[in-house]
Amino acid sequence: MTTHRRKAGTRTPAETAASLAKSAAVRSGPSVGGREARRWLAEQRRRTVMDVRQIPLDRLTGWHTDPATGDLVHASGRFFAIAGLDVQRPGTPVPSWQQPVIEQPEVGVLGILVREFDGVLHCLMQAKAEPGNCNRVQLSPTVQATRSNYTRVHEGASVPYLEFFRRPSRHRVLADVRQSEQGSWFHGKRNRNMVVQVDEDVAVLDGFRWFTLGEIHELFAVDDAVNMDTRTVLSCLPYVGPRLPEVLGTGRDPFTSALLRSCSGLEGGRHGMTEILSWITDERTRTVNEARRVPLKEVAHWQRRDGRITHASGLFFNVIGVSVTADGREVAAWSQPLLEPCDEGVAAFLAKPVDGVLHVLVHARAEPGFTDVVELGPTVQCTPSNYAVLPPAARPPFLDEVLHAEAGRVRFDAVHSEEGGRLYHARNRYVVVETPEDFEPDHCGYRWLTLAQLSRLLRHSNYVNVQARSLVACLYSMTA
Repeated sequence: MTTHRRKAGTRTPAETAASLAKSAAVRSGPSVGGREARRWLAEQRRRTVMDVRQIPLDRLTGWHTDPATGDLVHASGRFFAIAGLDVQRPGTPVPSWQQPVIEQPEVGVLGILVREFDGVLHCLMQAKAEPGNCNRVQLSPTVQATRSNYTRVHEGASVPYLEFFRRPSRHRVLADVRQSEQGSWFHGKRNRNMVVQVDEDVAVLDGFRWFTLGEIHELFAVDDAVNMDTRTVLSCLPYVGPRLPEVLGTGRDPFTSALLRSCSGLEGGRHGMTEILSWITDERTRTVNEARRVPLKEVAHWQRRDGRITHASGLFFNVIGVSVTADGREVAAWSQPLLEPCDEGVAAFLAKPVDGVLHVLVHARAEPGFTDVVELGPTVQCTPSNYAVLPPAARPPFLDEVLHAEAGRVRFDAVHSEEGGRLYHARNRYVVVETPEDFEPDHCGYRWLTLAQLSRLLRHSNYVNVQARSLVACLYSMTA
């Protein structure tokens, strides 16, 4: 009989799950854990020097307008470009349109390094300043870098801790999956979302700090505290909250009890996984969502004047230029284009218990930048003010149920920033609204799923979009 020995320092999956569960539970209450985390972030904001100034696009250093296409491109041919996109969606309320889009075919790395201290897993997080953040510094993953950055096209400093994610096989990988970014603004953009566990000592650099999952979860209720990249990486972790036998029947409210059942996966959902996968495949097969690159200078209804690119209606978004000087970055000064949304958006799940298990209503969304046509998004995902110039039929179903929900039915409500390296002051109100149990959608393209089912889909690429991933992470934060 062969005896297999575990390598020193390794953990079984059950041991890792137990450590993660402890980490999620360690909050110390808002008077200690959450307040200390907010204090640390506030101190990092005071210490961080980043000056961001809007400048005309034709004054961007290192960028130029391609004379043949009008595209905005970097002199290196790397990083990203602002190009034109032609979209065809026959049979929909808006069957075709053209727009600028961020073209960035590289796969970036979003990685969180974790390590046990006294049996509790901690995450090494960064207070990272981004030029597009409304408050500059937000809680970010250990590593957040595009391929152009970590291959040092900018000829600047190397990315700290990158080696743990470039050679993850040396350590224990808890999550590793490629996921999309906003399909309405990025064309084919993907990032490698990773959580890597180490046992060795790791030097903590200035601007970094170890947090328990519970401490991070407390910050989810604070506007603009946890950045988009942290939210998407944490959503890809398996659920690690309280175990059902330990918490049910202990005085928790019915919504939280239903949420715990939904996350646990111990109880089934309205639809089985085979049925869900078949539904997604059917939506992808039936949906026509053709998106092709076109020259930026030929994009209809968009104009370049006064140093920026805007839509003729004054809505949707603008393409602006910024000049940045910053301490503690790989490069001390640079300039770049950014997409600036014209208003705040809404990303919301409608949720209800089905046989005591919380289900959320997901939407099979087609966005022009997706690589596989359709991904599951929130029940509602839009910028409400944009519908002033769109056909009434284009108004999203269930938007009024979200905007006019009774206060007692709003279970989560916080404003979070989107990607601050490419988007300027892009913010969404993330909301979870509980509906009556007899509420049923009367629109195609929607299904009720449990959190455990979404978690299973998140182990794979191109199934759950970034807004829905953020909402999954927000719901996980409510389970302690």
